[in-house]
Amino acid sequence: MNFKTAKYTVVDVETTGNVNQGRMTEICIITIENNIITDVYSSLINPQENIPRNITALTGITNEIVADAPKFKEIAATIQQKTEGAIFVAHNVNFDFGFLKKEFEFLGEKFSRKKLCTVRLSRKLLPGLPSYSLGRLCRSVGISLENAHRAEADTRATATLFLKVLALDAETSFEVFKHFLNKSSREATLPPNINSADFEKLPATPGMYLFKDKAGKILYVGKAKNIKSRVLSHIYSKTQTSINLCTATHHLDFVATGNELCALLLEADYIRQYYPQFNKAQKRPINTYQIISYKDRRGVLQLALGKTKNTSDAVFTLYNKIAAIELLMQLCETHNLCPRYCALQITNEPCSHYTLKDCKGVCSGTEDIEIYNLRVTAALAQIEAVKETYIIKDKGRTLQESSIILVEKGEYKGFGFIENTETITSFEDFSSYITKYKNTYHTTKLISGFIRKNTSERNMIRPSMELANAFD
Repeated sequence: MNFKTAKYTVVDVETTGNVNQGRMTEICIITIENNIITDVYSSLINPQENIPRNITALTGITNEIVADAPKFKEIAATIQQKTEGAIFVAHNVNFDFGFLKKEFEFLGEKFSRKKLCTVRLSRKLLPGLPSYSLGRLCRSVGISLENAHRAEADTRATATLFLKVLALDAETSFEVFKHFLNKSSREATLPPNINSADFEKLPATPGMYLFKDKAGKILYVGKAKNIKSRVLSHIYSKTQTSINLCTATHHLDFVATGNELCALLLEADYIRQYYPQFNKAQKRPINTYQIISYKDRRGVLQLALGKTKNTSDAVFTLYNKIAAIELLMQLCETHNLCPRYCALQITNEPCSHYTLKDCKGVCSGTEDIEIYNLRVTAALAQIEAVKETYIIKDKGRTLQESSIILVEKGEYKGFGFIENTETITSFEDFSSYITKYKNTYHTTKLISGFIRKNTSERNMIRPSMELANAFD
């Protein structure tokens, strides 16, 4: 193939989101033959879904603008015809190609083209530039880019950049073009520094995946129902954050978990431990509200509400102040406790709470302290009763095993895996299969959310249950 005179179509698409969830809103295709632009095709597209406000802020494309635009199926034949027999070129090619492939799949059609990425070509043939994002790359090589993040403007800039690369010394560029067009080379589609062997090892199963830098430092942690597919979505993404992440990544790694809940719990633990640069969620410490008990100088057993970032050494831990106050009020009302001695009223005088009127007088000295303390003890017992111990059983990494997540007295202890043929004779036996992890706000929220959505008792193993057939 003569790379100098081949037919190329330079493409850019604008969308409503990422390749897994978004639809196209605009496309531009510029045809290059014999080093000359021979055709420019541009069209808005009705995505048949709402365009998020942040996307409109970036592109200027609104729901109103695309309301009367053709749907993708109405221009699909034109796109097929214009790209037929040409090498598909784009800046971060997997993003644009991925969207087109998905749109054609919606129509029951295949879309397959040889691909070239101007990001990768520029890194090889124009090395040493400060950035290879389209805007900064264009500035570095003297290409005008106005009205960025619109399909035609970005495509014209990419086409000009591509023509500059085509004009480079043939001897230098020939091997680079040949290598990137080799379908068997993963380097043709993967980000510049990522080892193709790492990518090939990724399974299409649930678990946690890791993006790491050259030294092995974790840059990003994620969970997925399909690890390989989810990693590809990062690679296909055209957001600047994803581009920066993939550019900095040298290694990919994963931990298979067999199910989504274990993947989520492991992701939360890794974010807490390693504080990865590109993770935004779960990094800010969450204050917890703890109900604690103590005796004052008079020997009155008091309840108080403490705010802390820890989740231990408390009667009960909650993650919402209003919920904590509501629980204290419920205990007061149920057990006729004094609001002053339950942190619900700050006063040195006898209590006079606006709602709770059933105090029997311990605050004014008219009730015996020991009798009052018995009711507080009953309230504490009520709290302890709701702090359950149980195992959540879920799918394992293979058909021959199950995952087990241990919650002990309301607190997450960790998870592990157990062969389905194992014989469990007592609930305590499960502990030997558990890898311990820290209980946090996020793990508590994940487990409670799972239990709310999965109300079936089939997934639950409790200490009082018959364990002989637990894994049948």
